Amino acid sequence: MAYLFTHFIGEQPQGEQIYFSLSKDGLHWKDLHDGKPVICSEVGECGLRDPFLIRKADGSGFVIIATDLCIANGRGWDAAVKTGSKNLAVMESKDLIHWSKPVLVEVSVPEAGCTWAPEAIYDRQQDNYLVFWASMVQLDGDKEPKQRIYAARTKDFHEFTKAQVYLEKDNHVIDSTMVYDDGVYYRFSKDETTKNIKTDTAPDLNKESFTDRPVPNLEAIYGVEGPEIYYLEDQKKWCLIIDRFASHKGYLPLVCDSLKTMDFKPLDESEFDMGKTMKRHGSVVVITDEEYDRMAEAFGLE
Repeated sequence: MAYLFTHFIGEQPQGEQIYFSLSKDGLHWKDLHDGKPVICSEVGECGLRDPFLIRKADGSGFVIIATDLCIANGRGWDAAVKTGSKNLAVMESKDLIHWSKPVLVEVSVPEAGCTWAPEAIYDRQQDNYLVFWASMVQLDGDKEPKQRIYAARTKDFHEFTKAQVYLEKDNHVIDSTMVYDDGVYYRFSKDETTKNIKTDTAPDLNKESFTDRPVPNLEAIYGVEGPEIYYLEDQKKWCLIIDRFASHKGYLPLVCDSLKTMDFKPLDESEFDMGKTMKRHGSVVVITDEEYDRMAEAFGLE
């Protein structure tokens, strides 16, 4: 088995597009395509940030969903959060090599100022995908707009149910990611006010089912965002990566033996290698050795 990292690299020209990197152990990464983008957007805001890749539940292929945003185009963050896109960018592939051009699908509520960092998880009980993202919206009773996590359901990533508030806290919240393990859904989200990662858990994907799960050693790390969680098969450990955006250091892996304890410990810089390009908010999925070899041959490995 191996790992595929789908990500962008920064706000420089062509940085906000889709990049691929591969790893055999989930900790040491090599860039594909000579560190150049594999997919570029010519629709919407002509940017693809925060890409999330998911293997379809029926095994028929793969989908990438991404933020339709390009800061390099010069509109700035104020416009990005208040008058940004209401769309997801959607791309599909049967083999991880040949990808459809990005298509925009409007999912956010009409009042949304942005549609950030979309992710998806397959709902075993309902046989569909829960897709969730962050939107800045001023609801009735709000003194000012607030970042919340919204969600909708889909079977095909083309048609979606009406978006609903999925996660709301006293503070702004963005960048949610979820993983299912041994009957429990674990959710990691960025507190956009305090700039650290908070955790909650649930037995199912109903929004009312989640309860806060404080993880003090994780919450003590500030200036981070873009959490992603995956299993390191060789080490039999869970790996949580967090993007150290405030210090411009890129992703930091933290590992723990069990999500039941979530005793995450950050790795030393000598224990991982993120590759030549700066890895910004993206997603990691397990792939087969055959898929690894096929991608390395098709795109070229550094």
